[in-house]
Formats: sequence, structure tokens, C-alpha cells
Amino acid sequence: MPKRSGATALLDILEQRFVAHPERHAGLRWDAVHARLESNAAALKVLQAMEESGGEPDVTAVDRKTGRVTFTDCAAESPAGRRSLCYDRAALDARKEAKPKSSALEMAAKIGIRVLDEAEYRALQALGEFDLKTSSWILTPAPIRKLGGALFCDRRYDQVFTYHNGAQSYYAARGFRGAIDV
Repeated sequence: MPKRSGATALLDILEQRFVAHPERHAGLRWDAVHARLESNAAALKVLQAMEESGGEPDVTAVDRKTGRVTFTDCAAESPAGRRSLCYDRAALDARKEAKPKSSALEMAAKIGIRVLDEAEYRALQALGEFDLKTSSWILTPAPIRKLGGALFCDRRYDQVFTYHNGAQSYYAARGFRGAIDV
């Protein structure tokens, strides 16, 4: 049997996930999503990076007027390949010792995704239960970040919580979730 190309294999994975979770994109058909993806090599590259870092991207929103779809990290826990990160470059630079390998905002930019904000994180949680054992950095408003803080979220006790921490902090169980519009 011939080996499938990377793009074809990724499309197969995305289709299987799409079909397995219709509650995330009610009323949307895979053929519409597939057509958008096949004409956008840059988006496929980003989705491949999301997949490789453990994000398990799936369609979580659609703009019915334009057909634009949003792929969001839907892994049960914060993506494994994107944990143990402080919030941003300024936080990373401020650490004097035991620096993590990178920051959430830098890694998101490298992948080509945006870090979810609080509203997007809560919208994702309305589609399923995520981060029951981990937590995820979320986009932090500038006034909080200016004071040295950063926000993160998780789901405990059947509730979504938003917390704060110093932006320099990092934990093995904290990563970030991202999204891309296609």
C-alpha cells in the first residue's frame, strides 16, 4: 500500500475527529471544511503543528456568512507538547534561573495560532470537558500583564475557573490552547 502524504494523513485525522465530535460543529458538513483546507496549504501546516504538539485540533465554530471555520485545540488536557512554559518573552527574560524552554505566546506565534482568550476558553468548555487535570494559559489583558500577572483557566468541580499567577511561573501541568481561523 502506498504511503499517504503528510497532508492527506492529516486530513484523514481531522476528518475522523470531526465525525467523532459532531457536537462541536452542529450542522456543518466535512466536505465544506475539507474544501477550505485543501485550498490553504499554510493552514494545513499550522494544523499539522497543532497536531504534533498534542492539540488535537477540531472545528469549534463557523461563520455562516463567510464559511470561515475555527479550529481549536480539543485535546482532553492542555496539549502535552506545549506545557512547562511561562506566559511571554518578558516573563522568560525576567527569570534568573530554572528557565523554561519557551513561553506560551512565543510558541503560539511560532506555530501560527492565537492563544485563547477567556471568552474563547469558556466557549470551548461549553462543547465538552477539558483541562480536568491540567490548566491552560489564556490571553491576559494588558493592565494585568503590566502588573506582572497572567491568567489561566481549568475545569474543576464541573465549573470553569479563571485564576491568576505571576507570568514568570510555569508548571508541568500548565500549557496553553490555541486556535486558527481557516
